[in-house]
Formats: sequence, C-alpha cells, structure tokens
Amino acid sequence: MAFTNMLLQLGGGMITSVEIFLLTLIFSLPLGLLFSFGRMSRNRVVSNITKLYISIMRGTPLMLQLIVIYFGPFFLFKVDLGGFRFPAIIIAFALNYAAYFAEIYRSGIESMPVGQYEAAKVLGYQKGQTFFKIILPQVIKRILPPVTNETITLVKDTSLAFVLAQEEMFTVAKQIASSESNIMPLMTAGVFYYIFNLLVALGMERLEKRLNYYR
Repeated sequence: MAFTNMLLQLGGGMITSVEIFLLTLIFSLPLGLLFSFGRMSRNRVVSNITKLYISIMRGTPLMLQLIVIYFGPFFLFKVDLGGFRFPAIIIAFALNYAAYFAEIYRSGIESMPVGQYEAAKVLGYQKGQTFFKIILPQVIKRILPPVTNETITLVKDTSLAFVLAQEEMFTVAKQIASSESNIMPLMTAGVFYYIFNLLVALGMERLEKRLNYYR
C-alpha cells in the first residue's frame, strides 16, 4: 500500500477519534460540574448516590462500561442498539469522564477560602452570582492542570472505541498493519496521537496563561 493511501485511511480514522474527543468534552465537562454539586450536596441521599456513581465509574474499566452501555439494553430489555454504536460510545465516554471531572471540580471548589463567600454575601451577591462570577473563574484556573491531564488521557482512550467495532484511528492502523504485515501504520498512528496530544497540551497551556490575572 502506498504511503499516501495509508495516510488517507488513517486520516479518516483520525476524524472519528477527534469527534469522540470533542463530543466527550462537550458533554462531560458540564456534566462533571453537575455531579460535583451532587457530591457536595447537603442532602445525604443525593450526596451518597453521586459518590457511589463516581466510585463505580472510576473503579471499573472504560472498556467494560462501553460494553455494558451498548449491549446492556439488549440483554435487559431486548432492545437492539445496532444502529446506535457511535452514540453509545459518546454516552459511555461522557459518563466516565464526567466522574473524573466531578472530583476535579469538587477539589477546586472546596479549596476556595470561605472568606470569599462571606465577602460576596456582605456585598449583596446571591449564591448563584457568587459561584458563577467569583468562585468558578478562580476554580477554572486552579483545576486546569488536572483537567489537562484528563484531556490528554482522553486522546489516547479514544482508541478503546474499537471494542464496539468503531473504526477510529487506532483500529484503522491495526487493520492496515495486519493486512500489510507492516508495523509502519501503527508507528504512524503513534505519531498522530503524539501530535494530537501536543496540540491539546499547548492549547491548555495557552489558556492557563490567559487566566493568570486571577492570581
């Protein structure tokens, strides 16, 4: 197989990997914030349920979660999700990463000095205003490093979509390598992953520098 043709096939798989990456972030970041509120809730039922959910999602392999979400409805309710492979992948990824982001949000929120809440109350801020205008911008700055680590891990985890026969980049690379008996497609995919992660890291670093005024 010509090198150019190989790159074109890998490029097609790369588009799928990028789609999984972006859609996971779009859904998991706000969902993680919601779960962090549940985790910090004064309602013990809500707090304990959220804590259990986070524990399960962080304590079991993402690969297993993909299988359960895709095949579970069939075994439980005889509902075939054969035509919804990609949505099932996004749901599994979003729910998994939301659990990790929830703990990152929680640690950032709980690290804020109580005095800031008290000062905001004295100034007449409502609870929602205090959180979104004063607390959250500072929390975002504090949690960027661990969020960056999770996004880098997410880039590599997109390869787990192969469990549901989704042809993302790593799956395409394995198929080409197997048919051609050549390791070059896998090495090329590795370079693609590295460049992808490098761009993510540089983007997050630039964002962190722009938020330096919150210090």
